[in-house]
Amino acid sequence: MKTINIQGTLRSDFGKKATRQVRSEGHVPCVIYGGDKAIHFSAPILAFRGLVYTAEFQIAEINIDGATYRCILKDLQFDVVTDALNHIDFLQLVDDKNVIANLPLKFVGTPAGVKAGGRLEVKAKTIKVRTLPKFLKEFIEVNIETLELNANVRVQDIQAPDMEIMNSPRIPIASVVMTRALRQAESEEAKSGKK
Repeated sequence: MKTINIQGTLRSDFGKKATRQVRSEGHVPCVIYGGDKAIHFSAPILAFRGLVYTAEFQIAEINIDGATYRCILKDLQFDVVTDALNHIDFLQLVDDKNVIANLPLKFVGTPAGVKAGGRLEVKAKTIKVRTLPKFLKEFIEVNIETLELNANVRVQDIQAPDMEIMNSPRIPIASVVMTRALRQAESEEAKSGKK
């Protein structure tokens, strides 16, 4: 599992003025939940670039005053005007405590429907799961080789042992649709067959 290390500084002042001061210094105010108590800290905005601006699922190892916390990203807040990163919530990973996380889906194989001239449409890039921290992974693999033309792969088709999938089982996550060219070719064929 890919891990990003972040050096943080413990925060003692929490008011608006103190928060503005933190941001003016190029730091982002953050909170870690899920452990014995909430931990308020800040870290340089650049420290989060590899964690925030990626589709990958990663663990954040946050070092604050000599203590290390293994966390996952829980929530991000951006400034509505400047789009600057304003605040981050982290969830601490505790070995015997279930966590809810959004894991990326990785589709493998070329669908049979694509080989027949269809086009793959990905309808979901992530899936919400509840599991113990030890079972978290960078992505969940979904084999789509047998996916036929005009067919769907649904949430219920995902194989994720040791994880409870939180999404509705009937939601399609990928489908193979007929391309315009294939549709035209079929209608041409149907017309010539009628003559």
